[in-house]
Amino acid sequence: MTMQRAALIAALILPFGLLYARAGAELAMGAVDILFLVHAARTGDWRWARQPWFVFGCLWWIAVMICSTPIPALGLGPGGWKSFTQALVLIRLLVLAAALGHWVLDTPAARTRFWLALAACEAWILLQSWQQEIFGVNIFGDHRWGDGALTGPFWAPRAGPPFSHLLFLTALPVIAALIARRGTAPKLAAAAVGGLGFATTLVIGQRMPFALALLGLAVTALAFRPIRLPAIGLGMLIVLAIPALKLVSPPSFDKLVLETGRQVSHFAKSPYGELYTRATVMIEHAPLRGYGFNGFRDFCPEPRFDRGLPALGIGPTSLKRGACNIHPHNFYLQAALDGGLIGLVLFAAMNAAWLLALGRGIMRRPMALGAFIGVLTYAWPLASTDNFAVLPMAGWLFVMLGLGLALPRSGPPEPACLYPEATIRPTTTGSPA
Repeated sequence: MTMQRAALIAALILPFGLLYARAGAELAMGAVDILFLVHAARTGDWRWARQPWFVFGCLWWIAVMICSTPIPALGLGPGGWKSFTQALVLIRLLVLAAALGHWVLDTPAARTRFWLALAACEAWILLQSWQQEIFGVNIFGDHRWGDGALTGPFWAPRAGPPFSHLLFLTALPVIAALIARRGTAPKLAAAAVGGLGFATTLVIGQRMPFALALLGLAVTALAFRPIRLPAIGLGMLIVLAIPALKLVSPPSFDKLVLETGRQVSHFAKSPYGELYTRATVMIEHAPLRGYGFNGFRDFCPEPRFDRGLPALGIGPTSLKRGACNIHPHNFYLQAALDGGLIGLVLFAAMNAAWLLALGRGIMRRPMALGAFIGVLTYAWPLASTDNFAVLPMAGWLFVMLGLGLALPRSGPPEPACLYPEATIRPTTTGSPA
């Protein structure tokens, strides 16, 4: 067995590990990374390390490591060596994306198998969400969460984020293949795929995943001409369907609509408002040196951060109202807390470089467009998020990024029959091998 084949097998295991076996996912990721680095060392091919997104990623990683290094005289690394060690292993995520994009998935067959693995995970979340909605329990006997959200195949409300991030990457290639066929039945099937995907985001009942799915739909309408009008129509239908959700799934309606209204009307005193205010105050206290990796979790409860933001008319925060958590629920606030404002700038540059790399040639390539949307919904700054660097959510981001980097950026459209006016050109990969 070649190293590349072994790395592909590990990569195919990774998505399923992200569903249920975090330790297994880490082992699979480590195997891919090590095999890729050995391959690069043996061949002397380090061109992938000069890609802008990887350069910015390494600079961000270095900034977080510096802020996590315990040097009391400089006020650095208040979290100690544990924080530094956690920062040190962040590089594994960047190497994973590079490995997938530049070596592991460098053939159409490998990319197809990897996409099928992601599609299987998406289908499993969908099936378990509907089973729980219809029958009251998932396959493990878990009920709907207390706040009304469906848990899908998990014991806690974690179905929404991975489902919405993977939705376009897994659905758009299927929809494009169906509408390329002659006849009415395939086109109705394509409409059913899109409608079922969005119906699932609705019944899951998690606000931010639903909002990000709407963002993805807007990008699809702009970028994918063959389904522009149907996408716009689906968006209008979704808006009209929200009131009907009260009849179909009252708990999802309460979570998605009523609770959202309550939190928006008193956002500053809501749990999210308290978190964001607290994080902003912490950044004001240490704008350059930050607090190192997981600094928000370790130092948020300190009373010196109670004061609020008087200049904005926001009063003191309270731990009883949820001002502290294990992370600040926003990637960009987390970047500033972990690596200071310099770390924040580098983190934003890394995200922008990802989107620039993935954004080339997506207008006529549904899988590439889906990967772009998946990463965009992660990089979107106005969002409530998980911890950026912790599996499973970080894993979903970097597997989508890796697949997106591996996809061709030139050659005939996909499917070519949707663009009969296109000029056929030789196919090249999106990144150097």
